[in-house]
Amino acid sequence: MWRRIRLWWRKSKAVFSIYFQDSLAYRAQAVIWILTDVVPALVMPLVWLSAYNGRSAIGGYTPGEMVLYYLCMVTFTNFVVAHLMWDVAMEIKEGQFSVYLVRPFSYFQTTLIRNLAWRVFRLLVFVPMLALAVWIYAPHLTHARFEWGPTFWLSLVMGHLVSFMLSYALGLLALFFQEVFSVYNIYYIPMLFLSGQLVPIGVFPEWLQALSRYMPFQYTVALPTEVFMGRVPDTVAWQGIGMQVAWTVSLYLLAKLFWRKGLLYYTGVGM
Repeated sequence: MWRRIRLWWRKSKAVFSIYFQDSLAYRAQAVIWILTDVVPALVMPLVWLSAYNGRSAIGGYTPGEMVLYYLCMVTFTNFVVAHLMWDVAMEIKEGQFSVYLVRPFSYFQTTLIRNLAWRVFRLLVFVPMLALAVWIYAPHLTHARFEWGPTFWLSLVMGHLVSFMLSYALGLLALFFQEVFSVYNIYYIPMLFLSGQLVPIGVFPEWLQALSRYMPFQYTVALPTEVFMGRVPDTVAWQGIGMQVAWTVSLYLLAKLFWRKGLLYYTGVGM
């Protein structure tokens, strides 16, 4: 038993090292990708600060809390939000997927660790940008307080898994359909709104907030951000973590179904 665990750990470390070095090989490309996600989120506090126009709060957020929200959200997004369905679909479409089927390490585990390596790399590259943003917005962060407890760390890790499982299941749709990229473009519309990346969910109308509770997007980056800012009571935080576990398990079972049924349609075209 322990021998198998040690062997799996050695394989996992090797795969992580390979994909982390792969990220280092394309540093300029990585910075461009990160800026694409980061710049809008860093500009949004300026838009909101203008919108306050003397008001003390909007949607329960003071100006300082709104600035802190975007800085926290964009930081956690670098670790949490996965876009790997594009890679999975491309590998299936071009036939590179066949190589993974004969390797002594499952495609699911390879994809999970590859995504983790990329997320860790992104977070490291983002640190200087975060330091600059904190320096720019420092006058608005004088009353900032943070929640570093276990609910935050657990919600952050589970948010990463929810986003990964959602992207992985979407990627496996390419086993069934020739064209899936249009589906991915549509997916980003509800994802950006209901994950809290564009605006905090708390500023939405009640009906939209209620809808977001039944979708997986809120449990990716919005929940750990709200928990970190101390805006969520412990009981609500644990309920959110329970929803994250439920979504992770549900999406894992869905991906497993896609895998079993989809391999029957896979022909390795492009090899």
